Amino acid sequence: MKYALITGASKGIGKSMAEILASKKRNLLLVARSSDLLQSLAQNLKQQYQIETDWLAVDFTQAGAGEKIFQWCIEKNYSIDILINNAGYGLSGDFEKYSAKEHTDMMQVNMNMVVELSSLFLPELKKATSAHILNIASSAAYQAVPGLNVYAASKAFVLSFGRGLQYELRRSNVRVTTICPGGTDTDFANRANLIDKARKAGEKLNMTSEAVAKQAIDAMFAGKTEKITGIVNQIGAAFVWLLPKKLVEKTAAGLYSQD
Repeated sequence: MKYALITGASKGIGKSMAEILASKKRNLLLVARSSDLLQSLAQNLKQQYQIETDWLAVDFTQAGAGEKIFQWCIEKNYSIDILINNAGYGLSGDFEKYSAKEHTDMMQVNMNMVVELSSLFLPELKKATSAHILNIASSAAYQAVPGLNVYAASKAFVLSFGRGLQYELRRSNVRVTTICPGGTDTDFANRANLIDKARKAGEKLNMTSEAVAKQAIDAMFAGKTEKITGIVNQIGAAFVWLLPKKLVEKTAAGLYSQD
């Protein structure tokens, strides 16, 4: 029996992806910080779609979080053929606003856990007939974003890592897909403490988590290496590539910086 393991599964894009995979009769392992939300979601999906589910509450900022998830799967004899690295968050404002630990905690969740879980589970994924790693990056991965600087850099890492890993695994049974959403109707803005002008700008273009999740799952099963969700975000990424970097950075700073 194979499972799809989803991190950050309790809400937002992670929850929406869980619902889509459940509707496709995929068994699910749900991982996030909130035990109450995870338990409720796992029970509801199991009852509604007649699939097998389980959940594990883990704080990804803690050392050994990836190993804890891996050992849990071993102890429960769970075999996975889909690994979805979705957990992540941002911190907005000038770099000096946050402590070194606050920055490195975010980097731990956004970057280190993606590498750790991919490394731990890759041997297991290779045993499946067909397997997938799905990484959730961001449209911010395509540029420096003053005022959202470390977050954007961490997502650039996820995108680069995903593309490189896919090339290394191109002759294997494992496909690696990296999704780059733009503004999405999730709790990201609250967690990141976005200022009002950034919130208002985002609200005009936000996609629903369901729409982003559907594009992500479709891209994964299609074996795509990289996808930017939404035509507006795709156009934005093209402009970022064409325009001078300083102009792009000045525009971003106008949204996310307090100045």
